[in-house]
Amino acid sequence: MYERKSGPGRAHFYIVSGLLLLKLLLLRVLFFDRIAWEWVAADAAPVLLLMGILAVVIPSRAKKAAYWIFNGLLSLLLFASSVYFNHFGSVPTYLALYELGQVFQVKESVESTIKSIDYLFFADLVLLLLFSVFRRWRHGRGAGEQRLYSPGARRAHLIVILVCILGGASLSVYSIHAARGITNELVQAESAGFLNYEVAAALKAQEDSGLVGTGDIKDTIAKVKALEAGYPYSAKPAGTVPDYFGSQKGKNVIVIQLEAFQTFPLHQSLNGQELTPVLNGLADEGYYFPHVFQQVGPGNTSDAEFMSNTSIYPIGTLAMSTSFGDRELPSLPRLLRDKGYGAYTFHVNKVGFWNRNELYPALGFNGYYDKDAFKNDNFNAFGASDEQLYITGVEKLAELSKKGTPFYAQMVTASSHHPFNIPDSFKKITVPDNLKDTMLGNYLTAINYTDYAVGTLIEELKQNGLWENTVLVLYGDHFGLQPKDVPPEQVKEALGINYDSRISRFNIPLIVHAPGLAQGRVVERTGGQLDIMPTVANLLGVSLQEEGFTAFGHDLLNIDRNVIGMRYYMPSGSFLNDDIMYVPGKDFANGEAVSLETLEPVADFSQYQDDYDYILKLMDLSDEYVKLLPQR
Repeated sequence: MYERKSGPGRAHFYIVSGLLLLKLLLLRVLFFDRIAWEWVAADAAPVLLLMGILAVVIPSRAKKAAYWIFNGLLSLLLFASSVYFNHFGSVPTYLALYELGQVFQVKESVESTIKSIDYLFFADLVLLLLFSVFRRWRHGRGAGEQRLYSPGARRAHLIVILVCILGGASLSVYSIHAARGITNELVQAESAGFLNYEVAAALKAQEDSGLVGTGDIKDTIAKVKALEAGYPYSAKPAGTVPDYFGSQKGKNVIVIQLEAFQTFPLHQSLNGQELTPVLNGLADEGYYFPHVFQQVGPGNTSDAEFMSNTSIYPIGTLAMSTSFGDRELPSLPRLLRDKGYGAYTFHVNKVGFWNRNELYPALGFNGYYDKDAFKNDNFNAFGASDEQLYITGVEKLAELSKKGTPFYAQMVTASSHHPFNIPDSFKKITVPDNLKDTMLGNYLTAINYTDYAVGTLIEELKQNGLWENTVLVLYGDHFGLQPKDVPPEQVKEALGINYDSRISRFNIPLIVHAPGLAQGRVVERTGGQLDIMPTVANLLGVSLQEEGFTAFGHDLLNIDRNVIGMRYYMPSGSFLNDDIMYVPGKDFANGEAVSLETLEPVADFSQYQDDYDYILKLMDLSDEYVKLLPQR
């Protein structure tokens, strides 16, 4: 005796399950450059569980369609995750994927990160479509073979489904539980499997109580002070007036955030062409901090804006502009406004990009100038060039200065944005043949133009009588080069310098040009973007202690040692101090360290356990603090 019920659905159950497992294996290769076979079962478990659930709850007639629709949706998720990883270099959580809408606004940049192999996630769907068209053409509409299955085969299939559900659920729960204790998110994602990792991220987000904290912010501030008291950044006695305090009091301030600007091109030449002559001059005349590193999270450029103004860590799961744009954020613009300054920010893109229309009021700026305020010379996808940014910016600031109002201005550049395509008419250097049409060649050309445009800013300030009364702060927002696009050996061959795929990549410039400074100073202290705000505040004579301001960074001109945390682009618990960059494994002991001086591995890093424990606590307190800030 035979039955005809759900025969085709059974076959497609096994076909789709196998295809999805293959796609998850492909994702492992794209994320981790390998397949760790001991963890493959963690990928199979949620697939079998979900397919088993579909087999139980979907009516027989709809099973085939349901399996392939599920395949299509999961394929889209895996494709988006791979593109996200190509663009940011980190495994996305479901929270990070919320930001894809922002990412895809930078169409030119995203398209350049999509690899041909990413389209393999849809290969089976294309073949299915072609096969369906061919079958209809061959057999006619509605024609097709009927398969007969015995009751024994049906019972065997039901047993398989039961095993899939129970076994998949059990193994998924085990994998999630085992991985949640791993600090390193990359190791966590590899061991738990991509889908289980998403569940682990959701559970952690639930434990974090969302974006609104509970408790008294005064208690959190007290915990921050108590923690920092155990990590003496400076040997100076309490109450000592900091060096350079108030040396620039009352001066105007312009903060330039340089897009995708790394430190390594400074003081370098390409075929006899100086790559950054303007910044080199500013570094020689001002305070130059060669060992400063990015600390951005998913918001990238907008996170850098947030940190440089607030000295608060990004939470690492969502862009700070989209998650905390509804708060009243303690910031340098807000402090200076209370002292009579006008605070404005300039960006050639639309202000809605990364929710800046909410971020800027949250930071306390009086106002902003976005895309429509600048002459569009069609430099790139954003529109106006850096030159137009500076011309318009100085024009607006000069008007403010004529009214007798000192200003604090932030200008966010975009001309050196990935993929670094500079129009020929704007290029100032010629790259050698071996670098033409390469990512490194394009990047150095873009960096050189960015440097040239800063010269335009300086000339505009001088012509408007503002140069001698303006502190100019310049820093990079985040890295520009991905290791997969530019191997360290290519940089060394082109410029003759050592380049590390993490230390050199995350190293960004920080330069403070101060009027009246008799001699430039190189500050060797390791620092991060959180340290920019306290350093500038000290020069302006703003005492954060007297203002009751809680900063998670420190004044780089007045500390004897430093440690900074990183997350998102490196696993939680990663830090840099004055000696090493440290990245955890499953725990501290299984991590790795690299010397900042030699760029060589450090075998014994046990002496830095206290730095690891401290920075984890400090970043947790920063998260607690920002969640307790009042909503506007």
